[in-house]
Amino acid sequence: MIAQTIQLALAPVFVLVAMGNIMNLLSTRLGRIVDRSRALQREHGDTVGTEHDMVVREMRLVDQRIRLIIRAILLLVISGISIGLTVALLFIEELAGANLQQVVAGTFIVAVGLMMWALVLFLRETRIASAALRIPAELLEHERRL
Repeated sequence: MIAQTIQLALAPVFVLVAMGNIMNLLSTRLGRIVDRSRALQREHGDTVGTEHDMVVREMRLVDQRIRLIIRAILLLVISGISIGLTVALLFIEELAGANLQQVVAGTFIVAVGLMMWALVLFLRETRIASAALRIPAELLEHERRL
């Protein structure tokens, strides 16, 4: 029945909505990282010595973060396409009377796997970002009792 197929298609569609939310988050982060990258590029020519080295170090981290987020977004887009294919196959199976259960399962597994991979890249990016934001120990003056 077509009603059952629609019910079956709801689970992948909910995954698609979640992926859209994650992609929104990633694109927002990417925008902020790009803004920081532009600021660092302006500072690059105006700095020398230790200050210049700090700018270059941060630029390397920003470049790494940009690459991770872009890869995560790519994986989510491919995962979304796989989810769409899963839903389409569910309807083709119902309408054509073909047995596509294994193919449907395969496309859904691929979609979830790609989404998990994207989330791992996102985790790596956030860890790099948080490491870059750490306050140097000498500024915290742990030896002083406050």
